Amino acid sequence: MASARHGTDGVRGVDPIVDSKAEAITALMLEVAQCFFRIRALGQKTGLITSWGGGAFGFMRSLALLGPLTVPQIAQMRPTSRQRMQRLADELATEGLVEFIDNPKHRRSKLVQLTRKGAARYGELNAQLMGIASTMGVALDEADIRKTAAIVRQLSDDVKVRSERLR
Repeated sequence: MASARHGTDGVRGVDPIVDSKAEAITALMLEVAQCFFRIRALGQKTGLITSWGGGAFGFMRSLALLGPLTVPQIAQMRPTSRQRMQRLADELATEGLVEFIDNPKHRRSKLVQLTRKGAARYGELNAQLMGIASTMGVALDEADIRKTAAIVRQLSDDVKVRSERLR
């Protein structure tokens, strides 16, 4: 029960009747945050996420789906700094999973692309993730899962817009 763990029920000065939708969104955001930390821990145990917290799988997924990108482009797609993504790119390059190539649109900002080894590793990690995911949520309906993903994506977009306004 989300409200028992995270809700405002019984908090002095908070009227749960004021806006139950706001309370529901708050409960969802807190559940997503808790789920994220559990996913990150599982990802670190399975190798989907590096031990220092960088998302090697997510980085490689972006390259696999979108093709070569600059480090700043990859950083803009995530709530993280260019420096953090540069560190991850360098780590993956050291492992032979990505390589830096010339960027015809910018002399100094190289493009990052998967190597053959990186594409193979991404395929392995993706298969591993699908294997894990196939054993989760067995009592849930696929349509409900897809709707939930769309709702979380919309809330994430709203958070991004609000965050950009605060810059």
